[in-house]
Amino acid sequence: MRKIKCIIVDDEPLAVSLLENYVEKIPFLEFVFSSENPIEALEYIQKNEVDLVFLDIQMPELSGINFMKIAGDKQKYILTTAYSEYALEGYEHNVVDYLLKPVSFERFYKSALKAQERFSVNERQGESHFFVKSSGQQHRINFDEILYVESLKDYVNIKTENQEYIILDTLKSLEIQLPEYFLRIHKSFIINLNKIKSLSSKKVILISDHEVPVGESYKSSFLEKMK
Repeated sequence: MRKIKCIIVDDEPLAVSLLENYVEKIPFLEFVFSSENPIEALEYIQKNEVDLVFLDIQMPELSGINFMKIAGDKQKYILTTAYSEYALEGYEHNVVDYLLKPVSFERFYKSALKAQERFSVNERQGESHFFVKSSGQQHRINFDEILYVESLKDYVNIKTENQEYIILDTLKSLEIQLPEYFLRIHKSFIINLNKIKSLSSKKVILISDHEVPVGESYKSSFLEKMK
């Protein structure tokens, strides 16, 4: 995965300097621009490729919320603020996380990892397959062939119409790698929503000829997705 191009927008020079230093310490981030003037930053975004904006919410010329409304959601944002109550409004936009000032490097790094994961998932959405190692061999599996994925303690069973692939992995790891039409519906199951044959009850889904349970804690998110 290529480096994430970052800009920093904050009316406080010390905050800008601190975040620049943090960005440069993280290998998968690339610092490309910073400004204490949000108008100047908007001009930069219009003319250059930007992946991620570290954005202060409270600035005198233009608030961070209004900045996002103008700049749009082609880039992602990590909000920086001294006032936690302003952060919730930011989640209406393409916001990955928010950092409460003063920002520690540890908290910054966790936020950067969250952004990296989001970009990594978005890149995979355009892919049609992945490779897994099962029974000592590398296998290419097309995403649209998968019926469901089942957790087997330290292993995972990837079930297709005609084949099973037992791999050393976790359900959580695969959940990140699979496209958006996959959904975790149980602590032990992720299903391909496109393969649902019928819903016999709110607790059991029929996929091909296989019955897959719906966990109680996953039921509401599943039913919402099915709408």
